[in-house]
Amino acid sequence: MFRVGRKIARSIHKAVTNEDSVDVSEVDGVRSLHLGSDTIQSSMRVKDPYALELRYSRGMMVFLLFQKQPRDLVVLGLGGGSIPKYVYHHLPEVKTRVVEINPRIIEVARSHFLTPENDERFEIIEGDAVAFLRDHPNTTSMLMMDAFGSSGLPAELCSQDFFDSCFEALTLDGMCAINLWGSDKNYDAYLQRIETSFHGRMLVMPTGRPGNVVVFGFKRAPNDLRWSTLRVRAKALETEHKVEFLEFVERLREHNPSTSNRLLLES
Repeated sequence: MFRVGRKIARSIHKAVTNEDSVDVSEVDGVRSLHLGSDTIQSSMRVKDPYALELRYSRGMMVFLLFQKQPRDLVVLGLGGGSIPKYVYHHLPEVKTRVVEINPRIIEVARSHFLTPENDERFEIIEGDAVAFLRDHPNTTSMLMMDAFGSSGLPAELCSQDFFDSCFEALTLDGMCAINLWGSDKNYDAYLQRIETSFHGRMLVMPTGRPGNVVVFGFKRAPNDLRWSTLRVRAKALETEHKVEFLEFVERLREHNPSTSNRLLLES
């Protein structure tokens, strides 16, 4: 059994790896992935499996405010596959690659969370994220990192060298979205490293209080960061996606340098 908020969820799957157990629970029609603890790593509403159940995962999709025609996506860390699965079903023009080091997580994502099999526009790569980035510089327009384990972020995925590799992996107009936990004792250090790697071209967006913070890094600043443009774009995106883009625009405004007219970002 797992405690999810104030409710007790029933366990429906358990697999043991060399380090952590990979567990699946379910309560009130929502299925969740756990890695060695009650902490939810990923969730799926069983009757709406391709929606983004968790607010932070919807927050990661804010990259669409800045990339109107994304071509490809690399995701570091699979979990239950919520975001890659969403992109596969709702953005068919995007080619997605997911790098996941734990084969048990890959198995569970496919057996219990409807994560697609590999095809011409979707691929799960069993491997190490650090090595993948090192071997693929300047190759992706959109990079996401969502790689929490039972003890938080692995040390090798939050070093200065790693965030430098994230920057180098991007094409000229590329950007990344990194999921952090705001109460992590090293949160400020991680932010400083990301800011250094991306030469100040960084935005932060808390998605809960307290909770997940999505950090966006840009290879170069987008051309148009006016609030009027972002709101028009957010409103249009809300007609296509069940994501609260307009609310997230206000989150960006609250937590980043700006004027009354625009977001401020290093050029």
